[in-house]
Amino acid sequence: MPHICQSCGMPMNDDALFGTNSDGSKNSEYCIYCYHDGHFMQDCTMDEMIEHCAQFIGEVNKGLPKPITKEEYIGQMKMYFPHLKRWRTTITISDATPENPALVGIKEMIEKMADTLPIAFISSVDSEGFPWTKAMLAPRVREGIRNFYFTTNTFSVRVAQYRMNPKACIYFCDTDGFQGMMLRGTMQVLTDAKNKEMIWRDGDTEYYPGGVTDPNYCVLKFTATDGRFYSDYYPRSFVIE
Repeated sequence: MPHICQSCGMPMNDDALFGTNSDGSKNSEYCIYCYHDGHFMQDCTMDEMIEHCAQFIGEVNKGLPKPITKEEYIGQMKMYFPHLKRWRTTITISDATPENPALVGIKEMIEKMADTLPIAFISSVDSEGFPWTKAMLAPRVREGIRNFYFTTNTFSVRVAQYRMNPKACIYFCDTDGFQGMMLRGTMQVLTDAKNKEMIWRDGDTEYYPGGVTDPNYCVLKFTATDGRFYSDYYPRSFVIE
């Protein structure tokens, strides 16, 4: 599998295309056109790099089954380039109001999705390392943008998987707004009376006939560490502190 230049996205099928470090050694992360002697050869923004690469759309089309226009290429690269190491950025958000208005928007998006969307998707990992995803009713309780509480069955496969491996993620999807929010973290299985009573709601006896003390009723507490969202045709990653 060829290396991909983490600056321009060019496949590097031969190490002759590798850039060079300051000591003259090969650098397999960046190509010779982007990186030489330990320095980037272009002092530019991501968008400027995309515009530069778009000049070579003719060469790009030689490797494609169906040619694309320069405008289509630019649109695709605006989605792809943020994943490359040189342009990859993470932002840190917290429950405290951040100074950067852009971060406030992300925090508010998490809150709005968790509070208004009727369905959330949660994922666990099975014993073979495969992900399992399930649609759940929205979280019953939210503590800021870090902790989310769900209700579920104690004797479910999901609970068994979380007890074996707490790694988890939750996903909110707003199809009308074409927005998605993925939060990654860990899931705890709680069976203590305090947490069970905290998220119990009238009508839950339909699912748990024994009431709040029903042994098949438990709480899932998800604690987010980081995430990624998609909005306005643009994905971004973030870390939660």
